[in-house]
Amino acid sequence: MDDIVRQAIAKWPNVPHCYGWLGLDARGNWYMRDDKAQAAGPFASDAGGARRAAGGKGSLLKHDKLIAFIERNYESDKAGQWFFQNGPQRVYVELEATPLVWRIGNAPDFSVTAHTGRPARAQRCILDEQGRVYLETDIGFGLVHTQDMMHAADAIEQGLWVPEDVATRDLPLRFAYVRSPAADRKSPS
Repeated sequence: MDDIVRQAIAKWPNVPHCYGWLGLDARGNWYMRDDKAQAAGPFASDAGGARRAAGGKGSLLKHDKLIAFIERNYESDKAGQWFFQNGPQRVYVELEATPLVWRIGNAPDFSVTAHTGRPARAQRCILDEQGRVYLETDIGFGLVHTQDMMHAADAIEQGLWVPEDVATRDLPLRFAYVRSPAADRKSPS
């Protein structure tokens, strides 16, 4: 976390959290979700395959310095909700798939790097019913980027990663992350 962010938290400790305004898609792209995008529906389609309403995703962030700031200050709370610490305010992130998106390097090492740029060590490989590959690593759980599926397939074929079948709907509970903190906040407990 940036020092300036820590200082802001200390100066203003009771700033309310923000929900629904930031999304991370399955390719590691960030989206700003204004009131109109939020009113159009959820950021992610549900595990049952229901489609997201047009406009529900929001606006793709393209500003490199803003993206770098978000990624340096991106982490999770004890409940498995991922957020961007924006100064004193936590901005909870809506996830299209998983909290991390993995980029995989070439053979022979098949290096694993999060969409945030953080390197990771693969610990377990997961395969869902749609053929998507996920990795549990020393820094968290995430989906392998679609452009790196050939590298993942090579690692699997070489026996470096042995996939375990898990249903998509079971992933959040099993790997302790919340896809929609905004929806969780609204649902009765």
